[in-house]
Order: sequence, then structure tokens, then C-alpha cells
Amino acid sequence: MPTPAASPRFPRLAAALAGLALALAVTGCGGAATQANSPAPTASSVPDRVEPLTPAPAPALPVTVASADGTRVSVTSADRVIPLTGSLNEIVHTLGLGERVVARDITATFEQAAGLPVVTRGHDVSAESVLSLRPTLVLAETTSGPAEAIRQIRDAGIPLLVVSPAKSLDDVPKRIETVAGALGVKDAGARLNERTAERIAAARKDIPAAASGKKPRVAFLYLRGTASVYLLGGSDSGAASLLEAAGAVDTGKESGLGKDFTPITSEALAAAAPDAILVMTKGLESVGGLDGLVRIPGVAQTPAGMDRRVVAVDDGVLLNYGPRTDQVLTSLIDQLYGKA
Repeated sequence: MPTPAASPRFPRLAAALAGLALALAVTGCGGAATQANSPAPTASSVPDRVEPLTPAPAPALPVTVASADGTRVSVTSADRVIPLTGSLNEIVHTLGLGERVVARDITATFEQAAGLPVVTRGHDVSAESVLSLRPTLVLAETTSGPAEAIRQIRDAGIPLLVVSPAKSLDDVPKRIETVAGALGVKDAGARLNERTAERIAAARKDIPAAASGKKPRVAFLYLRGTASVYLLGGSDSGAASLLEAAGAVDTGKESGLGKDFTPITSEALAAAAPDAILVMTKGLESVGGLDGLVRIPGVAQTPAGMDRRVVAVDDGVLLNYGPRTDQVLTSLIDQLYGKA
């Protein structure tokens, strides 16, 4: 996000935060399969590295592909690739083409990309930094910006493909297919899609049947305590599809919150009545962990707050909807249903 309050991992938060800095109402919640005297949850089950396909595919170029902004992009070389989001960087690396990636944005923190030069300032793309690395292909999302930087890169003659952002499990194969097509490795994209689908299906098989017949109710909160940002995810936050795939109910979506994120209020939390709270690990840390979370007004009055149940998943993978989504689902299921 352009502000320190907004995690750079989630471009869709930019619009949600753009007028809220002075209007945020503070409340929150606590949650996971973490109980009263247990340590705060971690995302240790989601290793911060990707698993590339082997052997690495050889790009068959040139290709001309459709960009999400309505243009057609001709790619003649995949020798020097710059993905402008962590999710896109993850896909390129997992396709087996990580050695061709020459830069990253600040959201690509997985092990294989962590040492690459950063070409964003905050969440804004630096056209000068991108162009200085002589890319042969730049991958962006519709949320990448500012628009002037995107235009400057294109005006320099660099092929720049815009990819639609992901908000649900249905977007996973589409994004992999799009990136693989632009890189000239369609067969590798098909293999990765098959592997990813199999792993997601396997993760979902581990969902236990609820003894009561009721699905766990989960509220997704975006928190940045150091910047006084406390947001409740709605139907467009991106979390609903994951929670539903994990056998849970997204209370923000159920409550009719049609926006992506809305300032949290005690009334909204009380109406949602979540059994557990989903947060990102850095968000949980920013409010002082589980103890700090339940001290936020309104949290202690929810079932999640009373039971101190919070599900935490690493910022770098939670809403990526890519090759590691099966790991996210496994982590959600393990924490929601009390597995190790």
C-alpha cells in the first residue's frame, strides 16, 4: 500500500485505506485454535519458499498474449523478467524460471527471491529502477502503479503484461496459465496447474466433520496497530473463498459487507459473532500478539475473544492464490480444527 498502514502484499487494500486514516473506529478480535494460555499461533506450517518444477522448462518464444488492460503484448525474450507483485514472482519461480527473474517488489519475500533488488518504493513502482535492470518482460497487476510508471515502462518499449488480481480459488489456474503463456512455457503451466489442483484437493480432504453440524464462523481482520489501522474483511477481501474451502463461514461476507475492507466497530463484531479470527502474522505482531488483540475494544465480547481463538497465516502467502494455496488451506484447517 502507499501508506505504511497498508500491507504492500495486498494492493486491493489501497482503495479501502485511502480515506480511512482519520475515520477508523478501533475494535478488533482474537482468535485461532489458540486457547487462553497458549502461545500466539504461527505460520510455521507454511514455509517461506517455493517448490519449482523440475526440470526447468525452455521458453518457446515469441508469443503474443492478451493483457488484462485490453492491450496485446508481444514477448520475444524471457531472459530478464521483473514481476511487480509477490504473487506473480512466486508463479514465475514455481514454473522453474526463477533464474530469469532479475528484480522483485517488496512483497516477494520468499527465500528464492529475497536477495533480488527491489524496484518499488513502498508500494509504488519505480520506473527508473525497473528500466535500469534492462528487463525483457515486466509482469504487473491491474493494481500496480502509479499509472505514470506503467506508461513510462511501456513507452520505453518493454513488453508489460497486466494480470487480473486474484480473489478466489477459481483464479489460481487462470493466473498460472496467463503467466506461463506469456513466458512461452504453456506445458509447464499445465503441469503446475495439475499439481496445484491435486494439492488443494488433498488439503481439503482433511477437513473434519463438525460434531454439531455447524461450520466455524471466522472473521478476517486486517490489522496494523502501529498505524491504528483495524479493518474487517468483507465479501471482496479475498479471504472468503479460502475460508469456505476450509469448511468455514466468512462472517464479513455473511454480514453483507460488500466492500473489501471496512473499519471495525464493536457493533459489526458483535453482529458477526465469529468463533475465530483470521489475521496475518505481522498484523498480530503489530497489536502486541494475542494479549494485545483481545484488548482492542469489542474483541473480548465476541465468542472468538472469549475463547481467545485466532488463526494466523503469514502475510506473504495468505491471499496470493497461487502455487502455495494448498499450504495456506492446510494451515487454516490445522488451526481451525485443532490439529498440530
